[in-house]
Amino acid sequence: MMVIRSGGQTGVDRAALHVAVGLGLPYTGWCPRGGWAEDRPSAPGLLEEFPLLRETPSADPRERTAWNARDADATLILASPTALELSPGTELTRFFADAPFEKPCRVADPTDLAHVDEIVEWLEALHADKHGESLVLNVAGPRESEWKGVYSLAKHFLLELFGRAPSLLR
Repeated sequence: MMVIRSGGQTGVDRAALHVAVGLGLPYTGWCPRGGWAEDRPSAPGLLEEFPLLRETPSADPRERTAWNARDADATLILASPTALELSPGTELTRFFADAPFEKPCRVADPTDLAHVDEIVEWLEALHADKHGESLVLNVAGPRESEWKGVYSLAKHFLLELFGRAPSLLR
């Protein structure tokens, strides 16, 4: 089974949580203290809708980003090449997954479904290496304010991905 990990920020993170809930997948993740997100700046913030998220001690979103990469088995970043360059938090996610935590990390453009099967194969291989345990996938990418419409693109991409990988849903 897949467990979705996300920080809940608007855009890709939020799409991942909504897809997880909609498909009945477990979700988890770190969010900044107070449940902060750009559209929910006051406590309880995200925690009102996603009570399984946990608050970091700091309100600094960089701590959330680092801890989600650290506590996942792998990270999937949904971003176009241009959006990746314009999103410091997304670039930081890639840095943390690659450098200090040495976790598998893939970047996929949610506007291009041609590579969904490659991502499915990657996830299925990672899941097989878990020998029956759940695979915890950190899903990250730009905020809605950094790429207008990315929430819808990411949601569509993830639904397509899981539609092609039913083995990850059980």
